[in-house]
Formats: sequence, C-alpha cells, structure tokens
Amino acid sequence: MPKKIPMRQCLGCREMKPKHELIRVVRAPDGEQISLDFRGKAPGRGAYLCPNPACLKKAVRSRALERAFSAAIPPEIYASLEAQMEVGGDG
Repeated sequence: MPKKIPMRQCLGCREMKPKHELIRVVRAPDGEQISLDFRGKAPGRGAYLCPNPACLKKAVRSRALERAFSAAIPPEIYASLEAQMEVGGDG
C-alpha cells in the first residue's frame, strides 16, 4: 500500500499541494517571532506558502497570515519573510 502524502493549502494561491513542496511560516510558541521554517520541524503554529514571492504578496494583500496566526503582523516581518524566501536559507 502506498504511503499517504500529506497535503497543505498555500495561503497565497489557495492551492492544495504536497507538504514537502511548500514553505512553512511559523509563529514561535511565545507568539513573538514569525519566521520561515524550511525543514518543517520548528515548534509553534504553522501556515504554508509556495516558495514563490508572488504567493507571499497575495497572502500579505489578503491578510491571510494575520488570520492564520490570529495576530497583527508588522510590515518589517513581511519584509524579513520576503528576504528569507529570496535567499532560501534556514529561518
């Protein structure tokens, strides 16, 4: 029997994709820090985005990350997420 592939929805384009194709945006358990989790192992509340800056822009415009985390997100956090996504490094 084939192994089940976990699916997640991108907050930008709203498409269901395999979890390993998406980047996890995580809010730390203390609620203060928001960062990209390329390995998918960081503790905290997670939301998923395609590795495409256009999807991040759509999520910013629709305030999807703010709804997912139930918290206001300052513009400098979005700028930092965009920079991390461009570099592709570990958050």
